[in-house]
Amino acid sequence: MHPFPHRYTVTTSATAVGDIELTAPGVDVLRTTTPAEFDGPGDRWSPETLLTGAVVDCFALTFRGIARNSKLPWLSLHCDIAGTLDRVERVTQFIEFDLQVRLVVPDGADRVQAQRVLEKAEQNCLVANSLKAPVRLTIDVETAAAVALGGV
Repeated sequence: MHPFPHRYTVTTSATAVGDIELTAPGVDVLRTTTPAEFDGPGDRWSPETLLTGAVVDCFALTFRGIARNSKLPWLSLHCDIAGTLDRVERVTQFIEFDLQVRLVVPDGADRVQAQRVLEKAEQNCLVANSLKAPVRLTIDVETAAAVALGGV
């Protein structure tokens, strides 16, 4: 890892109508627009979906790193997140992120350790730690055999 501080740069280009283009060194152009909730088309990424996506993406990447360092065996991770935007004292802002996580571990894996690693990932997610809105984590840890029996 590079020493801190890290600096991330993004450039935007816009016209009076149409998509906004976000560019960053070494990555593809990302086009965004207003979400349906603000009368946009609702068929592209918006700042709201990007922020919500950044929280869940950071959680998953943080989990992978912590699981690797903890030597936690796991098979799959599925995350659903919902960010709630509301008005607070006349300011529109995210008030919470509900993150539901389903982790499948091999039979015989330590489910308590898996729970701890998931909680540690939530506590160490740098994106979530940079926001005012809390992340509410709901965890479901299942074994491969339980998943197979459930037909999932």
